Amino acid sequence: MAIVIPIGSGKGGVGKTIFTSNLGIKLAQLGKKTVLIDLDLGGSNLHTCLGIKNRHSGVSSVINKQEDSLEEIMVNTEIENLFFVPGDTLNPGTGNLQFFTKQKLIKQINNLEADFVILDLAAGSTFNTVDFFLISSNGIIFTTPETTSVLNAYSFIKTSVFRLLFRSFKAKSMERDIIYNFVNSKLEGSGRSFSHDLLNELYAYSKDSGEIAELKIKEFRPMVLINRVENQESINLGMKLRDITWKNIGIELNFLGHLPEDKEVQASIFRRSPVILTNPGSPFPKELSTLTEKLISDIFPDQPQLYLDDDDLMTIET
Repeated sequence: MAIVIPIGSGKGGVGKTIFTSNLGIKLAQLGKKTVLIDLDLGGSNLHTCLGIKNRHSGVSSVINKQEDSLEEIMVNTEIENLFFVPGDTLNPGTGNLQFFTKQKLIKQINNLEADFVILDLAAGSTFNTVDFFLISSNGIIFTTPETTSVLNAYSFIKTSVFRLLFRSFKAKSMERDIIYNFVNSKLEGSGRSFSHDLLNELYAYSKDSGEIAELKIKEFRPMVLINRVENQESINLGMKLRDITWKNIGIELNFLGHLPEDKEVQASIFRRSPVILTNPGSPFPKELSTLTEKLISDIFPDQPQLYLDDDDLMTIET
């Protein structure tokens, strides 16, 4: 079975799609059959970062049953071992998925024959995006060393943990009510956390429920990658994400590393050719190569087992 790595970000414009394209190429260069899927539905541009013209059928053709599967619309790239499933820039309705449509896509993603399947998700914390992120317990959260980006990354993590715990219990259960009410109360500055206070409430209701939630929190270990780092101060700001996440949520983040500011990255977009191909010796691709080797050596747990939920209109304060 393929290792699925969803890549999300709380904020747009942080360089997530550029990273995704270069990561896919590096994995392919290392001999790993890799499939890149553009799941920024309604706003996709992964094809641009890969230097591929937008003339192929996209994910909406599967959603709208014009094609049977993601495999049927998979594009062979000019790079050995690298394959691409396009998104849809011309169909804005694609981003509004029913939950069972998402489940169909998730099942197909898990059934793809590859070593790695990399998902380029939309920015932000909508439940569409978070449900794709929760395909794996070790997705990558991409951020930059800016206060707004770090805070949005924290909101993404908070929403992901809520969604993870919420879907760990059956629909209309008391556990879901407890989790929903807890998350809609303000955590920041209250001294309350998921890993302590929410677990206590669930344990008070049922020992089994508390144990289920505690295990889910323990297993959820998203990786964080900081982009556009220029100095130690930038790294320190990004690392604050670790502190507020541990304090308020009780999640110990796995820091994958950081990528340097590199003028060649932006130049590669204008050239429509990934920097790892045009200038592999520049700082960004050199550090990316180190991070990719680390990814390959990591052990990835099985996909979280979650209950279905079609109530995607629920919202929480972040």
